[in-house]
Amino acid sequence: MSGQRQRGFSQVDVFTDTAMLGNPLAVVHDGGGLDTERMAAFARWTNLSETTFLLPPTTPEADYRVRIFTPGGELPFAGHPTLGSCHVWLRAGGQPKRAGTVVQECGIGLVPLRHAERLAFAAPPTTVERADAELLHRVYAALGLDPARVRDAAWLSNGFPQLTLLLDSAATVLALKPDHAALKAHGKVGVVGPHPAGSESDFEVRFFAAAIGINEDPVTGSLNANVAQWLIDTDRAPANYVAAQGTAMGRAGRIHVRRDAEGTWIGGDVAACIAGSVLL
Repeated sequence: MSGQRQRGFSQVDVFTDTAMLGNPLAVVHDGGGLDTERMAAFARWTNLSETTFLLPPTTPEADYRVRIFTPGGELPFAGHPTLGSCHVWLRAGGQPKRAGTVVQECGIGLVPLRHAERLAFAAPPTTVERADAELLHRVYAALGLDPARVRDAAWLSNGFPQLTLLLDSAATVLALKPDHAALKAHGKVGVVGPHPAGSESDFEVRFFAAAIGINEDPVTGSLNANVAQWLIDTDRAPANYVAAQGTAMGRAGRIHVRRDAEGTWIGGDVAACIAGSVLL
């Protein structure tokens, strides 16, 4: 195709320090000159939950700009693409304007990231709306979930709405066997439940998104950002905790949550998998 050229390309695994145990992400180092249709076509071709394209920022406050695509379209924000894209940008020689902090520009605006022991992004504001009871019972049926196991439910959003259920335990979360075809009509659904005290992780998380072509996402930064704000704000989670996600899929994602005076931070390791170039 005319206009094609070699572009730096990486594939990384996010929310894990061991490749193939987290959530994969494809990153095109230089998206310059690519239109939306071409980016979307490449994202469909990679067939990963997200593919990102790094671009020069359009505002002096940002270090780089990123566009984030699923096989179904573009997202204004997503968590694991934020961490993975920042990791790739730094490894490719990116130099932040302020030491220890990287500022990403994306669809929802500017997202700060801390660059310390592991990368962590500042959780965007979360809106909380109550969920309709009739809808909830349809979702419970699609999940094969006993309503008595549900402790709370709400629509949470930091860019796009996620119906999120707080369940009685991590064991209940892991036992779910959802009907993805039935869930598809109800949007994106997250579930979270506490592990017993003294466990390696504090919470277990799952995310079902057949509505955007992903039956179950291995590890979901945006959902964990929403969950952290919701649970910490309502005193149902400590200011610092670790969540596990992907267990039911044979993954071992770990999300490190920390709240301090500057905000709520969602951190995770990033493992390199593929480095090279793509003709695009």
